[in-house]
Amino acid sequence: MKDFWEKIIKFAFKSITIDMKDLNRLKIVLVEKKKTSKWLAEQLGKNASTVSKWCTNTSQPDLQTLDKIASLLGCEKKELITD
Repeated sequence: MKDFWEKIIKFAFKSITIDMKDLNRLKIVLVEKKKTSKWLAEQLGKNASTVSKWCTNTSQPDLQTLDKIASLLGCEKKELITD
């Protein structure tokens, strides 16, 4: 019975991870604005690996940081988020 529940939990976690995969368009907007993730990390005072995780949708910036990113890139916050 324990194996059954472990499989269910793993499946559920995998499903959540897949659904959350592409929450932001940061990488695309950076390319459109001809900026690099390294540049963004420097502007925000963040570690380059943190920004890289945002660009690959491994993790997400908080809303306050998203606001700063939009300001730095000269775009609306909604442009950084997928539908």
